[in-house]
Amino acid sequence: MSQHTDGQPSAEKAQHALWAALRTGKLRDGQFLSMTQLVDMLDCPIAAIREAVKQASALGLVSTFPKRGVQVMEARPETIRDCLDFRMVLDMEGARRRIADGAFSELKPLRALHDDMLHAAHNGAENDLPAKAIQVDLALHNYLVEGLGNLQLAAAYDANRMRIAIIQNARPFVQDRIVSAMEEHLSIIDALEGRDVGAAEHAIRFHCQQTLRWWGVA
Repeated sequence: MSQHTDGQPSAEKAQHALWAALRTGKLRDGQFLSMTQLVDMLDCPIAAIREAVKQASALGLVSTFPKRGVQVMEARPETIRDCLDFRMVLDMEGARRRIADGAFSELKPLRALHDDMLHAAHNGAENDLPAKAIQVDLALHNYLVEGLGNLQLAAAYDANRMRIAIIQNARPFVQDRIVSAMEEHLSIIDALEGRDVGAAEHAIRFHCQQTLRWWGVA
C-alpha cells in the first residue's frame, strides 16, 4: 500500500507532480536529472517517484537510464511530426463523429473564446497571452477528442497531449502564431458548423501543416 501524504496516496501525488512539471515546463525537453534531484524537485518519496517515472516512460514522456537518472523527451523533428500527425488523425475522426452526431452545443462558446483571443492577439495588450492562448487552443482539441466517444482513444490522446505540451514549452507561442492559430481554429469551427466533413478535415490538416512550419520542422 502506498504511503499517504496530506490524505493523498504518495504514488498518485508523485504522478500528478511529475505530470504538472512536464506540462508547465518546470521539466524541460531533453533535461537530465538524477532520481535524487527529481525527488527534491517534486517533493515525493523515491518509491513513488520511481513508479511515476515508470508510467511516464511507458508513455514516451521520459527515458530512464539505470543508475544514472531520467531524461525528459527531446523535442526532435521526427518526434514533433509523429505527435502532430497522431493528433491530426484523431482530430479528424473526432470532427467526423461530431458532425455525424450533430453535437454542436459547445461550438458557440468555443467560437467566442477564439474570437476574444484573436482580438487580444491583434492588440497584443496582455503579458500572459501565450499561456491563455494555449488554453484556448486546448479547448478546441478537447472538444474534438471528446467527440470520439472512446475512452481508449481519449487516453492515448491525453498521453500525446502531454508530449505536445513538452514540445510547446520548448517552442512557445509567439504573438503572430497566436493570430494564425486562432484563425486556423476558426476555420475548423466554420466547417463543423457547416456540417462539412471534407472542409473540417482540410482545415485540421492545414492547421497541422502550419504548426509544423512554425515549429521549423515542415
